[in-house]
Amino acid sequence: MVKKEIIAMLLAGGQGSRLGILTSKMAKPAVSFGGKYRIIDFPLSSCINSGIDTVGVLTQYRPLKLNTHIGIGIPWDLDRNIGGVSILPPYEKMEHSEWYTGTANAIYQNLEYMESYHPSYVLILSGDHIYKMDYEAMLQFHKKKQAGITIAVMPVAIEEAKRFGIMIADENKKITDFEEKPERPRSNLASMGIYIFDWKVLRDALKAGKDVPGLDFGKHVIPYCKKHGIGMYAYEFDGYWKDVGTLSSYWEANMELIDIVPEFNLYEEYWKIYTNNDIQPPQYFGAESEVERSIIGEGTEIYGRVFNSVIGRGVRIDKGAVVDHSIIMNGTVIGENCHILKAIIDENVTIGDNVRLGEGEEVPNETRPDIYTDGLVTIGENTVIPGNVTIGKNVMINGWTMREDYPDGTLASGRTLDKEEEEVGA
Repeated sequence: MVKKEIIAMLLAGGQGSRLGILTSKMAKPAVSFGGKYRIIDFPLSSCINSGIDTVGVLTQYRPLKLNTHIGIGIPWDLDRNIGGVSILPPYEKMEHSEWYTGTANAIYQNLEYMESYHPSYVLILSGDHIYKMDYEAMLQFHKKKQAGITIAVMPVAIEEAKRFGIMIADENKKITDFEEKPERPRSNLASMGIYIFDWKVLRDALKAGKDVPGLDFGKHVIPYCKKHGIGMYAYEFDGYWKDVGTLSSYWEANMELIDIVPEFNLYEEYWKIYTNNDIQPPQYFGAESEVERSIIGEGTEIYGRVFNSVIGRGVRIDKGAVVDHSIIMNGTVIGENCHILKAIIDENVTIGDNVRLGEGEEVPNETRPDIYTDGLVTIGENTVIPGNVTIGKNVMINGWTMREDYPDGTLASGRTLDKEEEEVGA
């Protein structure tokens, strides 16, 4: 009989709709980060660095890129005969079939997978945050407190607390109450969406709530456990943790990596971040190139100038081009004499010569002012932008665009140009 002390269940099925066009073709955990990684690399690396060798990855929305990236788990040493990493999409069952409808419903639909390892404890993780965490330390805390559930929490500014699920704990860290996004928070301990459950507690709570629509940990499972007197404790985390759920927070988190002394350090010997990288040649810097305070991925060729930016793998930045405060993802080509300011450019984009991105005044975006904001220019995967055009701020461009899509050679601030959506609607 296979028995594992602890297994991890990693929720990676979310769309991440606040990342706009970046998640139109892939799940949020598959989005590139830091020039080399994908967001899911961070919780996966924390698992292997914490000694957890059995991880179920629950996928649903646009899983192809995520599944390809994880493969059989070789980069994270999760290619095991017993345990390792398993991709767990929703599947057809005898009696009925359904999509995952909530975080806890997704876990409930995989009871059989968990049962097969006879775990003592189950670690529940989200696949879309940037952090490094020793889950072994959290497990030791859980055991010491003889808890039924331990919830990782992080102190936040009290004025920010209303955006989170808030835990109220006594001096012994026992959770006495909790509030979901309270108007007047009574505590500043925000739930990180990371839980350790005693297996029996989790199994009983999921079975009890199996018919609840959209079964969710924060809304249903935790209240059920409180009502039934299960001991719940708050494990306080004091490291770096970032929810990169919006384009602005995603851009900020990437920019923090290039600080002189980065708050989130990718270079620690004892806590490596593992990823699935294709084999690339070294970076190449042309005779007239200039690079300051930037991350440059393998296989990238730079002939122009790059400042304060995160550049992925296999990118080409031609001579005379200037890239500043931008994120350029894998395989993108920037033409000669371009000027790119405060842009997020997805993978395999082609930008012609003499293009200026991020020019002019800030104007709210015409279609999604809540997403395309803070002066950023966002370019979708595989987009083509012709040469000799000027593009404003808070702009989103997606698809193969032509010279006639830019009246007078300009796309004003706040505009959305989505050629793929136009083709679908045609």
